[in-house]
Amino acid sequence: MLIGAHTIIYSQDPQADRAFFRDVLALPNVDVGGGWLIFKLPPSELAFHPDGEGFGNGSHEFYFMCEDVQKFVARMAEAGIAYTPVKALDWGQLTRITLPGGGKLGVYQPRHARPAA
Repeated sequence: MLIGAHTIIYSQDPQADRAFFRDVLALPNVDVGGGWLIFKLPPSELAFHPDGEGFGNGSHEFYFMCEDVQKFVARMAEAGIAYTPVKALDWGQLTRITLPGGGKLGVYQPRHARPAA
């Protein structure tokens, strides 16, 4: 049946963002032609939230999860990547990084239960 999920991040500077995912985040990838990289993502999970936050039905969000958000932001600082202060929430510790293309990407250290691999 399902074999995976394909996530798209729209960017004002896709080449710079691809280089960031390749060089800074060091995600495995394949070039499918002309520098168009497809990245392997870490294991993922999917949650459904009520639309009480005003995003609108059909809106979606993408977050990376990490084991240690403080180590992650330290690594981003070394790479010159802007990030927001880490915010402690009930479900985890959240930061948002600014991608080279200008987009924002959430990264959090989860506190919630996670499905078995």
